[in-house]
Amino acid sequence: MNCDRATRLMSESQDRPLSRGERTALEVHAWMCVGCRNFRKQVGFLRQAMQAFAKRQDDDDEEPGAGRV
Repeated sequence: MNCDRATRLMSESQDRPLSRGERTALEVHAWMCVGCRNFRKQVGFLRQAMQAFAKRQDDDDEEPGAGRV
C-alpha cells in the first residue's frame, strides 16, 4: 500500500466501515509510515473539532438570541 491509498482509506473510514483486509493493510502501512500516522491523528482531530463545532451550533440554535450580537 502506498501513502495515497492509505490516506484515502483513512478518509473513507470516516464515512464507511473498512473491510478487514483494508484495515489490516492500513495498519501495517501506518505502522511503518510516520507521515500516515500523523495524517491519521490529524483526521481524528479534525473530526472531533467538527463534531464539537456542530454541537455548539446546535446548542446555539436551541437558545433564542444566543450567539448573536
